[in-house]
Amino acid sequence: MSALEESFIVQGELGLHARPAGRFVNLAGRFESEISVSREDNEEWVSGRSVLSILSLAASQGTILKLRAEGPDAEEAVRALGTLLTEPRAPA
Repeated sequence: MSALEESFIVQGELGLHARPAGRFVNLAGRFESEISVSREDNEEWVSGRSVLSILSLAASQGTILKLRAEGPDAEEAVRALGTLLTEPRAPA
């Protein structure tokens, strides 16, 4: 089983609020790997498959988030979720 961890800067103007958090969780659910997320300034990891957990990170624009994926599609998961975090603005 492979594992990958990478950091990304939240680019969305409103940060990772409810709608983009929902998109993140929906995308994370498509992967077989276990997805965890943490703020760079905190070692507490939360599930990438829980909207409430993602919202608890209070990730505003410019926040650095660490993504960790463990499983057979870890690289693909981190790449896709990282792309979502670095979009300049979340689509409606």
